[in-house]
Amino acid sequence: MKLSAIIINQDMCKPLRNALSALQKAALNLDMEMIVVDNASADRSVAMLETEFPEVNLMVNDRDLGFAKSVNQAMENASGDYVLIMHPSIINSEETLDKVLHFMDLHPHVGGLSVRMLDAEGHFIPESKKGMPAAWINFFSFTGLARLFSKSRLFSPHYEAGWVEEFENTETDVLNGCFMLLRKAALNVTGLFDERFPVYGYDIDLSYRMRLEGFRNYYFAKTFVIQQQVMQPSKVSWHHLRNFYGAMFTFAAKYLLKMPELRLKAMPRWSSSAV
Repeated sequence: MKLSAIIINQDMCKPLRNALSALQKAALNLDMEMIVVDNASADRSVAMLETEFPEVNLMVNDRDLGFAKSVNQAMENASGDYVLIMHPSIINSEETLDKVLHFMDLHPHVGGLSVRMLDAEGHFIPESKKGMPAAWINFFSFTGLARLFSKSRLFSPHYEAGWVEEFENTETDVLNGCFMLLRKAALNVTGLFDERFPVYGYDIDLSYRMRLEGFRNYYFAKTFVIQQQVMQPSKVSWHHLRNFYGAMFTFAAKYLLKMPELRLKAMPRWSSSAV
């Protein structure tokens, strides 16, 4: 099988329906399986999936297992050469899958890629090329962890001015968790998501492990996806603060003491071209 598309859902019935419909259209000539893990949705998500998308491999949890653990649950059942981790708010264009898979086939040293994202009105979403939240960048600079990404433009004072053009393919440190295409052979080397990052930081950690193992991560700009407008969780809740900032300290505890040896091992090779 060429591709396993994985979506983790919780109470996003309508966006999920749109996402799956677009995914099917984009995969008309592709050998693809769709896996949806539902984390105890209280809406009609499960009923909708069973009625409208019986071909989906549906995994229903009776509680919220967190994103990382849910993705691992799905990946253990995935049989594709590539694994696409996709947020239920994402709508693929009809050409998206063909273009990203062609790029990955041509470049076997690329472990994963993310793509150009647009909002519902067609405006470019800067996080497409960024991947790492500003708070993480500041934390890494403060703790010295930025040295793990010593060649990265993420920590340049000119970063916010935009070091990557919207339509330019480029190597990147961190893949965007909303649309993350991963090579299964690379995952066999790096391992799956670290479940110590249940909600935040899982993408940063896996992206970094990809680089440690010699794979490249890419922002691929020659196609796009649309992110539907959905209600975002409160950023002042205790749940958000605990998971968001807790993930930073987990990352620091995991890598800070190993920093000298990791810097020697990673040695990212930057290029603004499409390799």
